[in-house]
Amino acid sequence: MPRKFHAAIVFFAALHVAIVANSAQAQDSYPNRLIRWVVPYGTGTGADILARLLGPMIAERWKVPVVVENRPGASAVIGHEYLSKSAPNGYTMGFSATSFTANVPMVRTLPYDPMKSFDQVVLVATNITSFCIANNVPAKTLADFMALAKRNPGKMNFGSTGSGAPQHMAMELFKLEARIDLVAVPYKGSPGAISDLIAGHIQAMVLPLQTAAPHARNGSIRMLAIMSAQRAPAFPDIPSMRELGFPSVDVDTWYGIFAPAGTPKEIIARWNGEVNGLLKLPEVRDAFDKQGLVPAGGAPERFTQLLREDLARWTRVVRETGIKAE
Repeated sequence: MPRKFHAAIVFFAALHVAIVANSAQAQDSYPNRLIRWVVPYGTGTGADILARLLGPMIAERWKVPVVVENRPGASAVIGHEYLSKSAPNGYTMGFSATSFTANVPMVRTLPYDPMKSFDQVVLVATNITSFCIANNVPAKTLADFMALAKRNPGKMNFGSTGSGAPQHMAMELFKLEARIDLVAVPYKGSPGAISDLIAGHIQAMVLPLQTAAPHARNGSIRMLAIMSAQRAPAFPDIPSMRELGFPSVDVDTWYGIFAPAGTPKEIIARWNGEVNGLLKLPEVRDAFDKQGLVPAGGAPERFTQLLREDLARWTRVVRETGIKAE
C-alpha cells in the first residue's frame, strides 16, 4: 500500500474517532447552552403560563437559560411546523395543548405529521371540563337537558370559541353520543360566550372547570356534568359523563412537552425525569391547583397513547358531523 494512501486512511480514521468522541462528549454534557421552548400560542394562554412556570425551574437546575418563544398563528400550526423542522438536539423543545390533536382532522394538508414529526416527552397536566347551561333552561339534570333538546331539534344553541377549538369539539362529541341537535354560536373568546350564557342568550357551553366554578357557585349558571371519567373534587355532587352513561365523553384538556422527531432518547429521558420531579414539588402543585390543573407526568408512552386516542376521537367527530375549519 502506498505510504501516502496509508497516511490518508490513518488521518480519516483519527478524524472519525475525534468526531464520534466530540459528539458523545456533547451529548454527555447536555445541556450546555440556551434552550428555546416553543409555545405555538400567544402569551397568557395555558401552555404559555405553564412553560413560563417550569422554564425557570429547569434553567436553575440545569444552569442554562431556558427561553419561552411564542409562535402563535393558524390554530397553532405555525409553531408546530417550526418545531417539526428544528434540529432534534434538545435545544428547541415544544409545549403544546389539546388543539394539537383537535385541529388535525379539520386541516386538509398539514406541513407535518402529528405522530411522526415529533417525539412525545411528557404529559404535564390535564384540565377538567364541565357541561354548563343557562339558568333559564328548564333542566335540572343532563337527562332533562337531553330530553328538552330532542323536543326542540336545532332550536337550542351552545357557545363556541371557534370551529375546532377543544371545547367546541367536546360539545360535538357529546351531541353525537346523546343524539341531539344543538347549534354552535361562535365567539371571539370565552368572556363574551360566558356573558351570553349567564344572560340566557345561549343555552349551553363546555367550560374549563376553573372558569365555570365561580359562576356555578354563585348560581349564575348551572353545571350539569363533569366531562371526565371521574367526579371533580371541587364539585363532588356533580356527576361525571361516565356515570351518566357516556364513557367516551372523557374530554379533559391537556398540556404536554414535545421534541422534534429523532431527538436522542437520552435527552428525552432527561426532560421526562426532570419534569416528573418538578410535578411532585408542593409549589408546582399549588400553582397548578390555582389554574384548575391536575398534574400528570409518567413515561413518554403515556403521552403517545393519549395522542392516538385523541386523534381517533376527533377524526370520528369531524367525519360524522361534517364540521369544517373557519
